[in-house]
Amino acid sequence: MDTAPNRRTDPGVTLDFPAFAVALGEEASDPVVTHEGRDHRVDELAFSGHLDRMDEDLAAVAGLDVAVWRYGMPWRLTEPEPGAYDWTLWDRAFAACECHGLEPVVDLLHFGLPDAYGTRFADPVWVEPFLRYVDAFLARYPEPRWFTPINEPAITANFSAGLGIWNDRVADPDVHAAALGNIVRANLEALARLRADRDGWWVGAEGFHSPLADEDDPEGQAEGRAVRDREWAVWDLHLGVEPSPASAEVVARIDPAVLARIGELAGTVPDDRIVCGHDAYPVGVSAHGRRAQRPLELADRIEAYVATARAWSDRYRLPFWVSETSNLGLPVDRQTAWLDAMVDALDRLAAEGHPARGICWYSRGDQYDWDLALTRPVGKVTEVGLFDAARVARPAAAAYRALARARR
Repeated sequence: MDTAPNRRTDPGVTLDFPAFAVALGEEASDPVVTHEGRDHRVDELAFSGHLDRMDEDLAAVAGLDVAVWRYGMPWRLTEPEPGAYDWTLWDRAFAACECHGLEPVVDLLHFGLPDAYGTRFADPVWVEPFLRYVDAFLARYPEPRWFTPINEPAITANFSAGLGIWNDRVADPDVHAAALGNIVRANLEALARLRADRDGWWVGAEGFHSPLADEDDPEGQAEGRAVRDREWAVWDLHLGVEPSPASAEVVARIDPAVLARIGELAGTVPDDRIVCGHDAYPVGVSAHGRRAQRPLELADRIEAYVATARAWSDRYRLPFWVSETSNLGLPVDRQTAWLDAMVDALDRLAAEGHPARGICWYSRGDQYDWDLALTRPVGKVTEVGLFDAARVARPAAAAYRALARARR
């Protein structure tokens, strides 16, 4: 199905990512989960009503003086039948972005697969269709320069086949490794296609866990580092970095042929076209050892992120941004306090020589059912948006506008 006009502009234009982006995103997760004994397709866009109120929502984003916009239309809606693409939503999305002066960071896969390709990320049957979709997208839309081909590869693999609560719904180390290998390969293959087609950027988004332990508790420190390093297997794979011992435990389980292809693709995107993404939330901080016996304050969570981001930057030596953040894990009345503290943290990191390139509040509006990681898809509001579920701006929206104006 291909009835909308094909938009064409000069594909030779290079659009550099801002020195410090102040961005927003639209929540579009769509994994399959089991609830009350039945399979359910989570549909965050349906809960929010965004597709029916797209112009209104993007006008509100532009009204905050935000210009960088993390945006994705679900793959399953763009390819309703194998090989048959319906570009209606993407055409509408890009037209709305152009109308409101928003530059999109394009997200092509956000936790869910089209029904025709099953629900299992550990089964590689979806990879080649995804790459055909990427090819078709690039052929139709020459304008976008910033891409997150697959949102949060490690979270997708872990929630699907590590914790076993989405999609594959299997909690098994070997299945998890298969899913992670397929997802990383697909992401890198997509980025290789992007680079062959245009001077595009990989603007990443990945779950970012920050461990916290007392300085005089070596066992707690070691436990936190081990958790962190296992999660950093996704970065080691993408960036071609020799894995740490904890990361190597994950990498060793990946099929050798998949691992070899990942090795061939690592480095496809030049360093000056990469901004790695830290999805850093209050809920993403975990206490270990004796520290787990005391409550975490907002400042504790920020300092845990700063320490972990320093270690990440020292290891990978690439620009990064906080590609998602919100008050998730804190009351909604702490939004502005969290925002101010996170911006201060990024400024401190930049002053130390760690190249922090921006922040993205995620998301524009309230989300649904994220208090239980989407496992109970009943439409319960999760109060994290700069605009509430009725699209009324919260006080943090004014603070975000001031930040966007100051950093523009």
